[in-house]
Amino acid sequence: MKTGIVYLIPSVLDEDGYATIPQYLIDAVNDCQVFFVENERTARRYIKQLWRFYPGNNEFIIDDHEWFPVHKAEQEIISTFIHRLREGKNIGIISEAGCPGVADPGQLLVAAAQKLGATVKPLVGPSSILLALMASGLNGQLFQFTGYLPIDGQERNKSIRELEAESARKKSTQIFIETPYRNNQLFEALVKNCKPSTLLCIAANLTSRNETIITRTIAEWQQQLPDLHKQPVIFLLLAA
Repeated sequence: MKTGIVYLIPSVLDEDGYATIPQYLIDAVNDCQVFFVENERTARRYIKQLWRFYPGNNEFIIDDHEWFPVHKAEQEIISTFIHRLREGKNIGIISEAGCPGVADPGQLLVAAAQKLGATVKPLVGPSSILLALMASGLNGQLFQFTGYLPIDGQERNKSIRELEAESARKKSTQIFIETPYRNNQLFEALVKNCKPSTLLCIAANLTSRNETIITRTIAEWQQQLPDLHKQPVIFLLLAA
């Protein structure tokens, strides 16, 4: 049975960042009849802005398409996704920011598409994880994305020490994130628990006008504590 195509459609990391979205995404969006999105309201706004950024294309009528919100890709959503694919409908998956399927609930939909044997087309766009790694100067040959560290203070401290030890053992870059309003607490835990020689990169507000990407040793960071409160930040660590 021929199924529809799944397009993985990247979105902007920041409202200033539409130049990071290639124009050929317009063709992919036009080829979709159904969208599974992390947030329907922002995804609709993103599509409208994309058409404004690249004028001259045929009008895209948002309400002529089906829209399904994806949170943790519950079984009901996965079943709906599979049903639409089996109907031969092309589907676009849009993350809240960056690339679908990477630190994103859309990954479960992609897994379902692969199991069904559908064609999955990943499209070029900004990934905060890769942009931060590229600019960090840390090991880009061997790296690991951990996602969120534990909220509990003791568990978080333990996790930081384990990540640093693994980085030292493998010479690997450890990449992780935090909820923006807890960034400062995570930073304080890093400078408290890591060795002075360990390298820490803080990549904040990627693709925005206020973008900063700075790599320093823990000892150097202790001399100048940044205020990261409520900023989108990627943390990268490499034990020296």
